[in-house]
Amino acid sequence: MNNNLSKNKKIIGCCGIVCNECPAFLATEKNNSEMKNKTAKSWSKYFGKNIAPDEINCWGCHIQNKPHFTYWDDCKIRKCSNSKNLKNCAYCKNYPCEKLNKFHEWCSYAKPTLEKIRVGPQFKN
Repeated sequence: MNNNLSKNKKIIGCCGIVCNECPAFLATEKNNSEMKNKTAKSWSKYFGKNIAPDEINCWGCHIQNKPHFTYWDDCKIRKCSNSKNLKNCAYCKNYPCEKLNKFHEWCSYAKPTLEKIRVGPQFKN
């Protein structure tokens, strides 16, 4: 299945990750076994646990009826953002929260995405 989502506008995850730049998203979109194997190996080493290539399936946190990376169901940031019906955490009145700050310690490249959204015209009075 190839929807070419990565060629459209950026898909911003709740936490600020640009989903369509993520190796799991790209491997899923291209249905590329080699990319899934490489990502599984890399993430297994990084996270210190065994991640199988068949777990590398993700269409981003906003797509409900397609495969997702194993952690998707447990993601507290995604659950919180969705419970408030937000596009992502940049739109939250409690931004940044403890969950998000902790995540950005590990994944610092996601924070600037949210910061850029927060200074956009939708936040001007």
